[in-house]
Amino acid sequence: MTNQQTQVPVTPAASGAPVASAEAAAPVHIPFGDPGGLGLAAFALTTFVLSVINAGWLNADLTPTVFGLAIFYGGIGQLIAGVWEFANRNTFAAVAFSSYGGFWLSYYFLASSTKLGDDAAKGVGVYLIAWGIFTLYMTIAALRTTNVVLSVFVALTLTFFALAIAELAGAELIGKVGGYLGLITAVLAWYGSFAAVTNSTFKRPVLPVGPRA
Repeated sequence: MTNQQTQVPVTPAASGAPVASAEAAAPVHIPFGDPGGLGLAAFALTTFVLSVINAGWLNADLTPTVFGLAIFYGGIGQLIAGVWEFANRNTFAAVAFSSYGGFWLSYYFLASSTKLGDDAAKGVGVYLIAWGIFTLYMTIAALRTTNVVLSVFVALTLTFFALAIAELAGAELIGKVGGYLGLITAVLAWYGSFAAVTNSTFKRPVLPVGPRA
């Protein structure tokens, strides 16, 4: 038998060199979940409750029942979803959720204010037109998303402009039309949230949302 020398590989640790493992050298990427379900749900529920009042199903004196939702769900909930989308590098959803979170917070302060005076309707009308303009150009960007998201933005654009006209013209009937458009918007957004949560949970497309362009 011949004597064989076992070759022992010299590792950085054995040679006294500092050790840097691959795991330590490369940053660990922890993906965020999709916040779209939260953002759409918060928007849908708050919009639904306010639209029930705008459509005339409930007395306008009950408008303060929306305030809590406007702050904590439609407002803060969507802001959280928006920041989350920024982390996911989804610019469209980040701008949309953050902006409409701001809308609901600003709506609370506007609707609860007692200092608007005799021209309150004009101020509210301009406020709604401004949000309609924002929603209109977001609708153009939504052409590159899904059919469900696009339908939400189309319905919401019509809602804002209908409510704006109702305020500026003092047209109660158009205001109710705006309320019904808001209900349609809420249902579409709820479906989008339902699809996002269900498809994510089942790990496969259970509910269709339309092709992404």
